[in-house]
Amino acid sequence: MKLSIVIPLYNEENTILEIIDRVRRVELTETEKEIIVVDDCSSDRSGEKLKTLEGESDIILLSHKKNRGKGAALQTGIQTATGDIVLIQDADLEYDPDDYGKLIQPIIDGRADVVFGSRFTGGQSHRVLYYWHSLGNRFLTMLSNMLTNINLTDMEVCYKVFRREVIQNIELEEQRFGFEPEVTAKIAHLQCRIYEVGISYAGRTFAEGKKINWKDGVSALRCILKYNLIRR
Repeated sequence: MKLSIVIPLYNEENTILEIIDRVRRVELTETEKEIIVVDDCSSDRSGEKLKTLEGESDIILLSHKKNRGKGAALQTGIQTATGDIVLIQDADLEYDPDDYGKLIQPIIDGRADVVFGSRFTGGQSHRVLYYWHSLGNRFLTMLSNMLTNINLTDMEVCYKVFRREVIQNIELEEQRFGFEPEVTAKIAHLQCRIYEVGISYAGRTFAEGKKINWKDGVSALRCILKYNLIRR
């Protein structure tokens, strides 16, 4: 079996090599890993760091000539993937690749088409941070659930895993952080078999480089309504 790990990258010079190393060190029985990094026109030294990995057989390095957003980077990486399973990994250190085994297992077992991680279930460790961010995530998840009629606990989570033929056959439109509610709506409408797995989470503060803000929350709200009520 082959697992494609898609890493959208924008200005993560301090973490990109470490997260790639951590992904490489994950041991998965009878599983080949393909790491696809999409540099969304970083303005820091992220691109220079990636050049040290050029030519290595387990890594595909892609780049955008202009900054287009996380969703656009994910679209590029997803369409490049050749694995049986596609997993989304952020370029920072908030999410732990040691969770890969339990994230991909429901698909390996033939029980799921899509698996979501969840920062809010399963008893895993997580860093205590912003109350209003947590409340906002739960509100967006609740609204998404009301319109999709699925009972996720963490729609906005990074860790989403797909059978490749499922995700590559979905026409994705959102260029920025709207990817999360868009893909959730579309897999729900396709009646995919969806599982959820508790994961650990080591969130960052804004001082440590966290990028998402209230404007992205407004965009997520727009996307929930758009892809569930207007674009069904």
